[in-house]
Amino acid sequence: MEYRQFGRTELRVSALGFGCGAVGGLLVRGDHREIVKAVSYAIESGINYFDTARSYGDSQSETNLGLALKELGGEVVIGTKVDLRSEEMDDIEGSILASVEGSLQRLQRERVDLIQLHNPLALQRRPEQGWLSTDDAEAALEAFAKLKEQGKVGHYGINGLGETPAIHKIIATGLADTTQTAYNLLNPSAGQHVPSDFPFQDYEQIISRAATMGMGTIAIRVLAAGALSGSTARHPNAAQGVGPIGTSASYADDVALARKLSFLVEEGYVESLIEAAIRFVIGNAAVSTALVGLSNTAQLELAIAFANRGPMPVEAIERLNEVWASMAGTV
Repeated sequence: MEYRQFGRTELRVSALGFGCGAVGGLLVRGDHREIVKAVSYAIESGINYFDTARSYGDSQSETNLGLALKELGGEVVIGTKVDLRSEEMDDIEGSILASVEGSLQRLQRERVDLIQLHNPLALQRRPEQGWLSTDDAEAALEAFAKLKEQGKVGHYGINGLGETPAIHKIIATGLADTTQTAYNLLNPSAGQHVPSDFPFQDYEQIISRAATMGMGTIAIRVLAAGALSGSTARHPNAAQGVGPIGTSASYADDVALARKLSFLVEEGYVESLIEAAIRFVIGNAAVSTALVGLSNTAQLELAIAFANRGPMPVEAIERLNEVWASMAGTV
């Protein structure tokens, strides 16, 4: 397993990270024995970054991860998140302190390596959508700094979702150590330039902007919530309804778009679209770790095997650039 520097922190994290969210669902709806088996296999295979959140399964993910790690032991890097609800937005510091205390109890830890603001960002607060303003985000980062002084968190970051100008405004403050960002084969704009009439949200190269500020980047939606499998089928542990982020209007539309990338398999660059998705993201050296949401251990085994094959060939990326250029103005 390849390890990468996590921005300006002292941490080095595995290029492939273990996503503990509700989309894959293993840490939310999985059997305890299967969870322990998967977490154990991940650690043995070199994965050292586990990403969870208070909101995943109404905190079930944190609880299950804490139980598994207590049983297995070993040193890993844990990131969790604070998703402020509308009723908590008028007391950002107090709400964050309470949220982190709860996370630490569920994870059975005195300290978490990374705490992240989970809310999307906007220039103006949108409480009905759960989006925070840039001023709110700065207040949250100040609260995180206090938690760091107390020894309860090691580092802190943001969720790079929401309005592109708001995300870049917070990155430019230099206050955060890390950012998450949606980055995949359907919308690569967080990592490279796309045409001005690209059909999806342009994240304007968040990854390189963050790197310039010394921030680590956690790539999310690497598989576009599973759409980059090219199939609409969902594992029983997985969320059965998924809203796209930064891509099509529906999951079915994302799957249809993913199938247009089947030439990658047909021409022998990869054995599956999932392999292409993982290898594309880890091929960006400025990505610290690429999160893959998992439903079972078999999916984890495949993801690790694909990640260990390294970046895709240059010829495949050139073909993809042609596809992305052709998407301009199509929606």
